[in-house]
Amino acid sequence: MISAQDWEDARFLWDFQLMHHEPRPCSVGLGLGSHDLGVADTTVDLYRRGMMPLIVFTGATSRTTQGRMPRGEAEHYRDRALELGVPADAILVEPHARNTGQNITLSRALLTERGIKVSSVLLVSKPYEERRAYATARKLWPEVEFVSASTAMTLSEYADSIQDARLVVDMLVGSLQRLLIYPAQGFMIQQDVPTEVIRAYERLVTRGFTSRVVPEAAGSAGNSGA
Repeated sequence: MISAQDWEDARFLWDFQLMHHEPRPCSVGLGLGSHDLGVADTTVDLYRRGMMPLIVFTGATSRTTQGRMPRGEAEHYRDRALELGVPADAILVEPHARNTGQNITLSRALLTERGIKVSSVLLVSKPYEERRAYATARKLWPEVEFVSASTAMTLSEYADSIQDARLVVDMLVGSLQRLLIYPAQGFMIQQDVPTEVIRAYERLVTRGFTSRVVPEAAGSAGNSGA
């Protein structure tokens, strides 16, 4: 059961993840694989608006997607884009990445292998992972300019679309935790996290929204971000 306090705290995390970048034309669009086909839809919309000449979809499978996307997240994203009218030669697939860091490094390697010069990337993710994806990309591909994008919707609208509110809150907690602990591990750039966001995160952890946290760090993540 999701309480009113849970939703209030989750909104702090949701709002903080949004980067509020204005989409602009970039060398390539990078759609980060996940359980959410909305990422593919938004990437296609940006392509139609002339924001990129080429799309890279990246992602293998995870415990969340292995049932619904057995051929891999990137492959299912590609199928969706083709259904929506994107030409096949405007799509590349990176099918091996199993985390955000690999999404970036393996896509970069694929583009380099194809001889495609990249100066800017339109980074398309789920709304609650905009900041995490951006911080990771900036760390692992620092010479490229990144513009973050996601489907424009509220937390409630997103939870309704996924039809699993508990999972969405768990994912929000996991994403925020990684923003707090991963910079020290060299996985992403440091982000200033407001105190009220950290406190909301800590309350959600205390109330058990922990299925997507890094287990060994769950008890100390709040302190590491203070």
